[in-house]
Amino acid sequence: MADRVLVIGSGGREHALAWKLAQSPHVKQVLVAPGNAGTANDGKISNSGVLISNHTILAQFCKDHNIGFVIAGPESLLVTGIVDDLVAAGVRCFGPTARAAQLGTNRSFAKVFLDQHGIPTARWNEFLNPQDACTFINSAAFPELVVKPSGLGPRKEIIIASNREEACNAAQEILQGNVFGDTQDTVIIEELLKGEEFSCLCFVDGVTFALMPPVQIQKRLSDEDWGPSTVGMGAYGPVPQISEVLLEKVKGTLLQHIINSMKQEGISYVGVLQIELMLTKDGVKVLSFDCYFGDPQCQVVVQLLKNDLYEVIQATINGRLCSSMLAWSENCTAVSIVMASEGHLECSNQGKEITGLLQARELGLEIFHGATIAVDDKVLVNGSRVLTVTAMKEDLASALEVAYRGLAAIYFQGATYRKDVGYQAMRFLRQSASPSYEDRIADPIVCNVLVRPPNLTAASGSKLGSCGHRGSVSAFFDLRASGYNDPILVSRTKSIGTKMKIAQLCNKHDMIGQDLVAMCVNDVLVQGAEPLFFLDHFAYGKLDAGVAQAIRDGIDGACKLAGCTLLGRETSEMSSTFALGECNLVGFVVAAVEQEMGFPQQEKIVSGDLLIGIASSGLHNQGFSLVRKILLTSSLHYFSSVPGGCGPQTLGEQLLTPSKIYSKTLLPVLRSGNVKAYIHIAEGGLLGSFSTILPEQFSVVLDAHSWTIPSIFSWLQEEGSLSEVEMSQIFNCGIGAVLVVQKEFAGQILKDLQKYEDAWLIGKVIHHLAGCSRVVIKNLLEALLQNKYPFMKNLSNVDSQIQTTCRKSKVKVAVLISGMGTSLTALLGYAKEPASCAQVVLVIANRSGVEELKNATLAGIPTRVIDHKLYGSRSEYEGTLDRVLEEFSVELICLAGFIRVLTSNFLRKWSGKILSTYPSLSPLTKGGNAHKQALSSAYKIAGCTVHFVLDTSLEAVILQEPVSVKAEDTEETLSEKVKEAESRVFPVALQLVASGMVQLGKDGKTYWKRESRELVHQKERQDCSSS
Repeated sequence: MADRVLVIGSGGREHALAWKLAQSPHVKQVLVAPGNAGTANDGKISNSGVLISNHTILAQFCKDHNIGFVIAGPESLLVTGIVDDLVAAGVRCFGPTARAAQLGTNRSFAKVFLDQHGIPTARWNEFLNPQDACTFINSAAFPELVVKPSGLGPRKEIIIASNREEACNAAQEILQGNVFGDTQDTVIIEELLKGEEFSCLCFVDGVTFALMPPVQIQKRLSDEDWGPSTVGMGAYGPVPQISEVLLEKVKGTLLQHIINSMKQEGISYVGVLQIELMLTKDGVKVLSFDCYFGDPQCQVVVQLLKNDLYEVIQATINGRLCSSMLAWSENCTAVSIVMASEGHLECSNQGKEITGLLQARELGLEIFHGATIAVDDKVLVNGSRVLTVTAMKEDLASALEVAYRGLAAIYFQGATYRKDVGYQAMRFLRQSASPSYEDRIADPIVCNVLVRPPNLTAASGSKLGSCGHRGSVSAFFDLRASGYNDPILVSRTKSIGTKMKIAQLCNKHDMIGQDLVAMCVNDVLVQGAEPLFFLDHFAYGKLDAGVAQAIRDGIDGACKLAGCTLLGRETSEMSSTFALGECNLVGFVVAAVEQEMGFPQQEKIVSGDLLIGIASSGLHNQGFSLVRKILLTSSLHYFSSVPGGCGPQTLGEQLLTPSKIYSKTLLPVLRSGNVKAYIHIAEGGLLGSFSTILPEQFSVVLDAHSWTIPSIFSWLQEEGSLSEVEMSQIFNCGIGAVLVVQKEFAGQILKDLQKYEDAWLIGKVIHHLAGCSRVVIKNLLEALLQNKYPFMKNLSNVDSQIQTTCRKSKVKVAVLISGMGTSLTALLGYAKEPASCAQVVLVIANRSGVEELKNATLAGIPTRVIDHKLYGSRSEYEGTLDRVLEEFSVELICLAGFIRVLTSNFLRKWSGKILSTYPSLSPLTKGGNAHKQALSSAYKIAGCTVHFVLDTSLEAVILQEPVSVKAEDTEETLSEKVKEAESRVFPVALQLVASGMVQLGKDGKTYWKRESRELVHQKERQDCSSS
């Protein structure tokens, strides 16, 4: 007989559990108390108004409604003994007792348990008063500290202190109840562990346990792990960074040790145990426990679970997990992304309507409701964690892609979500996986091949020797008729790969055919071979006649451009291999070259030979897996306008620009006898394409300043935060092919090439030095940055032009300082200029004795000291700060070395009116170790960024100033360079904002007025108009 089950809670986790339980044939109804809009009257699922805080009433309700079992949680209820009371009343429960739940609800209890049983965890101590805590902090052997209350608040808050002083302040504020609300009896000071953090969830029946796939979450509220800590803004699993070998080791040693230790303590644990782990350089260590499904970890694992959840829970309650074999979806990844209300922790958008839910579900997504309520057939926001959008696909990139499409379809006022969920795994996959094509190739043995012989003839630009088809499949080619005497045949087969997926997303297939032909034809040119004939194979899940025709037309046209014959075509419908809309395209070319004219002529290459680079049309067909991942976390999408562009072309169209076909242009040059080698820049990018051509005794040196790099590469480098090495290993960076030529002939060959193609002298061959790289590319990152920001080459020129647009009355500016690394002098000097649009009317320091206050006084600027240590709370301190700013009618604030953290309330009030800087060109390295990272990285470039300060971690960049890193630089000298750059760029950014030419939009993005954008992108516009 089918059962009723009761799920206690109202979040996305509870909706996911109810959704999974409702799929069981053993379940006739799932009641959720109190539930949300997603669990209200959805098939088998409905909400219940039973009073869950009164365990007696709840137990009677379960008996009256024949509840088969109760999923008890969350932890706030477990600690009150809800399981103890219900079980005592004869109600079956899935969840731990109050004593067992202490592992997750009492941090002190959990840390003592770990230490007593020798389970690896972070070093720690516990204190009752702030004085003892500070003494320990200042003497601790570990400099990086985590400070947290021993009890648990609603978000399991912690503070990661950047220094010992901050840790002391945090301990004091926690004990006084100034941080997380309630006053805490004790505070825990813990070593900050570093490594790969992940969650291991287990079903536990009191005796044995069954492990679920590992899950990794993003805890911070905002992108790039900024903002306050939450229970999780996104999750995915399995985790590729955690190998099967490591997971088995964790299961067989660490997890089994934990279960055995609970038995020794007399703890009978039934339910889900979630263990937060950190893979450190010293091995796996336990961070914390949770005694219930995490949110959003739960949404991930229920998607992956193939078993009937009802049966698994019954086996757990009955102590029979050992007889259950859990099955999980193989070769699949589930992703869950939280859509929260703006402000998140305070939630100021209750009652706002949510739209687009139906459109998101039509994408095949599961939308699990959290803080929602149904009113008059509308779904409204009812709290902070509003929705969880969940997808399961064959790989992480695909799951993220469709999840973000779903998020884009949903709207409510103030909606926010992280746009970089899964970035750790993406980085890992990019670093560990060698370049490869991920599309599946058709297998003619198992495929249902539908032969549709195309109407092919030997005319219309085809190669002499083509004789077409005999019969329905076979084709032949008369090589002798093509004029060859003693030829060698060269062949190549290629697949489009990920670029096809982007073409499908953009619904633009007309140029993919040219890419396929170009890949094959350009490759055989390496041997100096002339393409003779081409064949293609098109496999798909279900044929779209329009798409197929566009691809066929593209191949036909490309064969004419290449001067070869399209000799055969095969089309395969493979619904069991490809999903609806999926397809794959494979090409095969045969070419010929006379024996004595084959390439490369490696024996002729000598030191001093020059390299001629021929322009690419864009990415060609390299790096699209990475491009796809970058777009997943970008604020732009495939249908956005091209960054910095001046026409109607979209970003997707730019990325899909077809590869150039070089055969007709280069074959005469290759046959002239003056070329020693041809290199096709393909797999391996610009850095890796020389390896098979270059003799061992030689290296090549390229100078990126010698050719024009298309702006799309600069955008990809910045958006993906890619290093110089990554760019050159993955992309062609604007060079599609390279010729190795004798120095004496280089000028004439270049002149001949430039009649048909953009070409440059880009480098030379040199003797290889032991221990040095075989391929050296100079100035690549600088060229990419200058290409992206041409106005950075002459900030003074921009400065002089924007002064002419200043408004009549100057904007009143306050500068906040702490006395460290300030650019106050530069700001004061700039404001005195007659054409300046800003007037500094006040300088405020948060401590006395700051030298810069004297400088401001000497300049006639009023000063104030508002010492934060003299105030009982942040709100009181900021209230005084706010009143002083209003007293001086301040309109803009510049933070010049101001090190206090301002609250969200203050930042929201002054939104779009606070400017600050950080000493880096990337928000990922804007901390105190930015200079150290710049010195040790492959970038060899540093700089500073001026930005609007927001109440989230999202970037709103105004200007950036790059600084070259020299070999002799130290952290001290580089710091001075960056300070000088800040003194140059900060006043210019202030002028842009004060003049009204740059503003912060309501969406938290930087917007430029037309005339200012014309100034800073003048070079780009000139390039566009002249092309």
